[in-house]
Amino acid sequence: MPSPATAAPPPADLKRIVAASLIGTTIEWYDFFLYGSAAALVFNKLFFPGSDPLVGTLLSFLTYAVGFAARPIGALVFGHYGDRLGRKKLLVLSLLMMGGATFAIGLLPTHATVGTAAPVLLTVLRLVQGFALGGEWGGAVLLVSEHGDARRRGFWASWPQTGAPAGQLLATGVLSALTALLSDAAFTSWGWRVPFLLSGVLVLVGLWVRLSVDESPVFKAALARAETRRAEGSAVEKLPLVAVLKYHWRDVLIAMGARMAENISYYVITAFVLVYATSHTGLSQQIALNAVLIASALHFAVIPAWGALSDRIGRRPVYLLGAVGVAVWAFPFFALVDSSRFGPLLLAVSVGLVFHGAMYAPQAAFFAEMFATRMRYSGASIGAQFASVAAGAPAPLIATALLADYDSPTPIALYVIAAALLTLLAVGVARETRNRDLDAVDGTAVDGTATAGAVRKTGAAEGGASPAVPS
Repeated sequence: MPSPATAAPPPADLKRIVAASLIGTTIEWYDFFLYGSAAALVFNKLFFPGSDPLVGTLLSFLTYAVGFAARPIGALVFGHYGDRLGRKKLLVLSLLMMGGATFAIGLLPTHATVGTAAPVLLTVLRLVQGFALGGEWGGAVLLVSEHGDARRRGFWASWPQTGAPAGQLLATGVLSALTALLSDAAFTSWGWRVPFLLSGVLVLVGLWVRLSVDESPVFKAALARAETRRAEGSAVEKLPLVAVLKYHWRDVLIAMGARMAENISYYVITAFVLVYATSHTGLSQQIALNAVLIASALHFAVIPAWGALSDRIGRRPVYLLGAVGVAVWAFPFFALVDSSRFGPLLLAVSVGLVFHGAMYAPQAAFFAEMFATRMRYSGASIGAQFASVAAGAPAPLIATALLADYDSPTPIALYVIAAALLTLLAVGVARETRNRDLDAVDGTAVDGTATAGAVRKTGAAEGGASPAVPS
């Protein structure tokens, strides 16, 4: 049978925990994606004037990429303290940092007012956003994953993942409404600030919900065991980062490889497409935003379905299906966008996000199940966020540069396919994790007193405990 720490909590409690994680991640992704949409639409004019339009967009996306560079630092810091102090405290801090930085962007003076200080201040605030998001993701998915119901962990843990499309939906929806209601001049003058300032209100809502949940029982149990060993003087607990790199380096590399197709395809489909559709095919900003808006709603809907499927057939098969899907769809995606019509554009983005969801949905449970409890926040965060530097950060930059150099979508499609091949390799060599008991991915591996990453299958899934096997 499952250990007490991973036994399913009452349904009402579990739903409250899922809601707290989902609302928090939605707000943080809203803040993060809002910047990406604004970078594609207006930041090139407001903070980098005088440049060639495409060069201005490249500079704008460069500040966008800076946020990704800060995410691994956030993963290291938040992961360390999240494994030492708990998931909840760090999640509250990440929400405050992200919301504060986004609100401040809404108050920034532009290049016309303060000159070169404007893009410098914008870059600093983007660094704060990236730092906060680097710590948010790991804590949010672990808070749900570690609260139990191992038989449906893929489904429940996928709900914080829907915070990404929900945040994209909210950010794109607000921008779409403003561009529809305001003239281009009004939107460029002051309208773009409204969604950033709205973040202040959303953060208050997120904090109220997030403060209402308790720390995960799996973490509490692991912390108690660590304190007992420390009191007995049996071993010295290693720093989470050191333990991850010593015992779970292979899992970190697998997580990083798994993120390549997922991360790159997402930002090509949702961020770069705004540039491509408006500058290369002549579609209006409103049409491009509406396509991403509707497709994001579909993305939100399919993620829990993919998560539930991963509970039935495993994390790896669903993940591999998504990677193959985005590779196969790369050329049809651009062919449809090149039609310069709303219907094909919507189909291109929607199908792309459905395939992306097949990777993104099982990712939360998949990564959580790889690591021991007292290094899980660090391991999952490091694997996910270090990959973002090589994947999501440069994706819009690389795609825009390829478009500028070749004036063709073919190199961009090949770029997405190459990322998918890396993900297929990484997930292909990974072990299936669906049946693992999180409490049995033993934290004693941290102090070296037991085999690193020892795991056992959950009785709920297998009908009884099985001997420990290497992770």
